[in-house]
Amino acid sequence: MRDLDTGTAQVLCRVEDGVATITMNRPEARNALSPEMGAGLRDTIARLGEESGIGCLVLTGAAGAFCAGGDVKAMQKRASEGGNRTQADLRALKERQRTLSGALYRHPLPVIAAIAGPAVGAGFAIALACDMRIAAKGAFMSTGYARVGLSGDYGISWFLNRMLGHGRACELLFAPERIPAEEAARLGLLNRVVPDDTLEQEAHALARRIASGPRRAIRRMKENIRRAHGQGLEECMDREAERIIESMRDADHREAVRAFVEKRAPRFEG
Repeated sequence: MRDLDTGTAQVLCRVEDGVATITMNRPEARNALSPEMGAGLRDTIARLGEESGIGCLVLTGAAGAFCAGGDVKAMQKRASEGGNRTQADLRALKERQRTLSGALYRHPLPVIAAIAGPAVGAGFAIALACDMRIAAKGAFMSTGYARVGLSGDYGISWFLNRMLGHGRACELLFAPERIPAEEAARLGLLNRVVPDDTLEQEAHALARRIASGPRRAIRRMKENIRRAHGQGLEECMDREAERIIESMRDADHREAVRAFVEKRAPRFEG
């Protein structure tokens, strides 16, 4: 096990068994986003895309919360100083979104969100940007934006629309309510719900299973799935054909075939 320096105590990162665990660490604010936390997340997410020896990411939050979204106290301070926003503010926000939820969605590695508690507003969007979501039974999700007079950010409208459809996305945004974990799973927002005290164990068991697999093939799988959002069937199949031919050339494929014939577990290079 090794710890990575994220540049801030508000973001922790450890690497073990081929899994990098990123922890949002502002427990006093339910891990609400701050400029310092956001910078640490962006730098760490980008860095882990280039790290060797890692096959899966787990994104989680400290002290029984995932991420409460924007810091409302900071919003109040900004509002009291005047509501005018400049073009520079707009450019900065666009960049922050692309390099956080956008970077998670496009990350070359599979990303699992382990949700121990509230995932609200931008925190909800960040969870949806991950490839898979496992939540503790006591967790909940909510858009929350309407409660503070905001329209949404970090891709929330894009993710909800694609996962749930127009009508349900509108309902969750226009009239935000808490969505308990089991209801979120029923809607398809979560892969599974687990007992509160086994969340970390369950999330890391899945992450280790993925990390021990054929990593190059899994990266190609993720790219295929991501690209399929905006492609027609024929274009999608053509791209799949290109990527599977690449996979056939890999040592991992040859090892997997040998292992299958020899009735043993494969030993992937990663």
